[in-house]
Amino acid sequence: MDYRCYASSAFGMEGLVAKELRSMNMNSVSAENGGVHFDSSDKHVYVCNLMMHYCDRIFIVLCSDTCTTFDQLFQFVYQIDWPEFCNGNESIDISCKCTRSKLMSPRDCQSIAKKAVIEKMRRNAGISVFPESGPSLSVQIFIRNDHLMVLLNTSGDALSRRGYRTWNGEAPLRETLAAALVELSGWKPGQPLHDPCCGTGTILAEAAFIAAGRAPGQNRHFAMEQYKCFRNLDFDLLKSEVMKNTDITGIKQISGSDIDEEALNLARRHFRQAGFNDGQIQLQVMPLQELNLPSENGVFICNPPYGERLGDQKKCRILYHELFMMKQRHPTWKLCAISSDPAFERSFGKRADRKRRLYNGRLECVYYIYD
Repeated sequence: MDYRCYASSAFGMEGLVAKELRSMNMNSVSAENGGVHFDSSDKHVYVCNLMMHYCDRIFIVLCSDTCTTFDQLFQFVYQIDWPEFCNGNESIDISCKCTRSKLMSPRDCQSIAKKAVIEKMRRNAGISVFPESGPSLSVQIFIRNDHLMVLLNTSGDALSRRGYRTWNGEAPLRETLAAALVELSGWKPGQPLHDPCCGTGTILAEAAFIAAGRAPGQNRHFAMEQYKCFRNLDFDLLKSEVMKNTDITGIKQISGSDIDEEALNLARRHFRQAGFNDGQIQLQVMPLQELNLPSENGVFICNPPYGERLGDQKKCRILYHELFMMKQRHPTWKLCAISSDPAFERSFGKRADRKRRLYNGRLECVYYIYD
């Protein structure tokens, strides 16, 4: 079975998602703000959930059309062949986002959409009672500029939840964004990579996944595993085929440092939970001022504190200049840092060679790259 699909993403990462889909030989890939459309077989929908590094969720597009009234919304949702996707005992979970449209009440849209689903199941599948005691059927309604998309969520929880990170630390970085920082840095597996503010190790773990060819989602399950339309897929077989390409011996010269020993202990726990061997990613307690690495031609990638609270801002800007001094001690290394602080370059002491706007959650940030 082939489907039109939609990979949602944070703003600024759509190009990475499209590039990854093309590398996986997906068809009709086209990016827009907030996501990427593509065509996929049912088998490859699951493989995309397992393997994609940068997107938030994978959806099947059930309907896409202009919609300006509640009557139209009901009819569009009703015309979907819901008996193909569910048996009737599922818990129907409908969420809705409305932006710059005539229909701007998510609660009303949710109610009307659910009514349409139940009415279709009642008439076409002969079901009169809906206990909603079974697995969740997760449906997302998007209405943007009067354009409706009805989407079936095949991922469930966001794909950033890889399953290896059990505690986030004080400044959590979403795994999908961490993977994007690694990709955008230009780093290649085998090249030295060091995070001088590594905290609980998310950037290092994502770099190790890339180096090992490891599927980021292999430690978790996805909502589609419970859906009627995918009941003929052998998920265990598909996962084992993907895992054959993993080679953790490819993880070389990836390291990190931090002044917080407790955070480093959590990082080691996360690495073990991700399936990496102890010591494979080197960690040490080390302040920026003392860091001096012997290797050449490496890449520093870091997510330093942003100083969002006024009391922390001065300390953070001092730290930014310490990053500059660290870079001076490593003239053959590239340095890449993400920050929401507009004074980053001034505090660092030099303009970046390249910049990229990204979002860390709801925070608008800039990724600064110093070649």
